[in-house]
Amino acid sequence: MTRRRKHSTLLEVFAWGLNIAGVLGLLAVVLVYLAGQPNSAIAAPPDPRSETALPTTTAYPLPYYLPTITPNPLTTRIAPVTSTPFVLASGRHGAVIGFSVSGRPIEVYTFGDGPKERMIVAGIHGGYEWNTIALAEQLIEYLDEHEEDVIPNDVTLYIVPNMNPDGEARGHDIYGRVNDHGVDLNRNFPANWVAEWDRDGCWDLTATTGGVGPGSEPETRAIMNFIETHDIEALISYHSAALGIFPGGVPWEENSKDLAIAIKRVSTYPYPPIDTGCEYTGTLADYAVEQGAAAVDMELTNHRDTDFDMNVKVLGVFLNWEPDKKK
Repeated sequence: MTRRRKHSTLLEVFAWGLNIAGVLGLLAVVLVYLAGQPNSAIAAPPDPRSETALPTTTAYPLPYYLPTITPNPLTTRIAPVTSTPFVLASGRHGAVIGFSVSGRPIEVYTFGDGPKERMIVAGIHGGYEWNTIALAEQLIEYLDEHEEDVIPNDVTLYIVPNMNPDGEARGHDIYGRVNDHGVDLNRNFPANWVAEWDRDGCWDLTATTGGVGPGSEPETRAIMNFIETHDIEALISYHSAALGIFPGGVPWEENSKDLAIAIKRVSTYPYPPIDTGCEYTGTLADYAVEQGAAAVDMELTNHRDTDFDMNVKVLGVFLNWEPDKKK
């Protein structure tokens, strides 16, 4: 009996030793795992909001900076990106003048260096009017090859090929019209701005808004900042489709009407434009007029073609047109 008790005691001691060794090994594994984690992960759980936060950009110091509205379900949110410029054979690239809601760059291409500054803006309605972006890129390629022959010595031309890159990225359809806050950017400028408008005779295929305030959107502020820091003498805002040439100003400003008439002479775009009864508010053309420029909204023939050959003629008129300083 005594020998059997001694043998049992030795087995119990051995079993307890194995248990203690196992616990110590498990504790060591836990300590090693915790040591490899960042301090912030130990101190607090991750903030779930970080997965949906929009990329931040430095706001332009404009008086119209206001908070933006909640992103709509069509958002194409991306992380802050490095610009991927439109590639030209010469190696010329655009300068970034701002960023979209989702961090895509808005670029401007510059031709000439004269004191008379002219500006062309395309893609304000993104993918819904994608052919305006295609036209702007064609004009950029054309000028890249023929700048000295086309640009007068006393003119500088700025072209923004895509003011609404988020809308263009979303799709070449009605859902590509607004930015990633659901705002119609051609309703967001401070001139005659309203948040909502009578939709009779106006584009009304999807829900849109003019924003929470004039100039509330980063895309709008980028263009405003550029215009306000330059002496833009004349501006074309390209759109599609079919309605014609709309002079800026309420009522239409005289030099803007003269520019529209000059463009009509070399194009098939209707002027006066087709009147659908729509009341246009917060437009780029009206804002440009308030800043001292002659300006027109110009609609391409359809949503497919760029009318390139005709718009080369329009470009020639635009670059050589002179405003009447007395008007």
